[in-house]
Amino acid sequence: MYVNDVKQKVCDGGAVPSITKESVSTALVHGNNGLGPVVGNFCIDLAIKKAKETGIGWVCTRGSNHYGIAGWYALRATREGLLGMSFTNTSPLVAPTRAKKAALGTNPLALSAPAKNGDSFVLDMATCVVAVGKMEVERRKEKPIPEGWALDKDGNPTTDPEEGIKGALMPLGGPELHSGYKGYGLGMLVEIFCGILSGGQYGPNVRRWMNTDREADLGQCFVAIDPAFFAPGFEDRMSDLMDYCRGMEPADAEKPVLAAGDPERSHINKVNREGGITYHINQITDSWRLAKVLGVQPMQ
Repeated sequence: MYVNDVKQKVCDGGAVPSITKESVSTALVHGNNGLGPVVGNFCIDLAIKKAKETGIGWVCTRGSNHYGIAGWYALRATREGLLGMSFTNTSPLVAPTRAKKAALGTNPLALSAPAKNGDSFVLDMATCVVAVGKMEVERRKEKPIPEGWALDKDGNPTTDPEEGIKGALMPLGGPELHSGYKGYGLGMLVEIFCGILSGGQYGPNVRRWMNTDREADLGQCFVAIDPAFFAPGFEDRMSDLMDYCRGMEPADAEKPVLAAGDPERSHINKVNREGGITYHINQITDSWRLAKVLGVQPMQ
């Protein structure tokens, strides 16, 4: 997707973001249609700078593109001892509660908060039942998806990832009976911070997934907060709460209670032990094909 956007010149691979207006603690940035990670790093770094000076930095941007992992930007702030938050709107892939068609993006949100001894709380989640990337993984594996993840093009629940991608994802919670309207509300919250606050595209106005007929003009929001401007001992209390939860007796002795970020840290340790990341053969094949198209060396 990234490569196609640059090759089709619908995204400017050399663009540098610019500040449209700012105050001591806020900024409105224009991504100038640059690559999402370039825009994202610029914005969170600006938010970090403002947070260190004033206690908080709140930066909104438009004119951005798909920026990858929301938690990356939140963690960038926590490495500086700050709380970090990151939000982005996306192509409309999620059906509002009671609707048949998509109108909102997967609209992820992330919060990273520092604790003691390098520990941290890291929440990184889509506001739909599952991120579209997980649907894509199951499609590549040619496996069915669980019921409740997606609707087909007629608004009916489906277990076929191909049909789900053609149809719509369900908001977090799934059907109305299981409080899917809460996920719908969280998706709107992200949209308010991103497309609506920044003046970029929002909701159904964002271009469709994988289309290259026009610029994406995604809206994104980045927040950094310095806990030193609030009650002392933030890291101690953060560790105390996470460790209390981790130490609770689990309902299933084989599945300990976790804090947000623990599964990812466990996976990092697994990758380190194994000396690399294990990929599905279909992913390796697709990457090999892309390398051939780009004229670069395939991954070994």
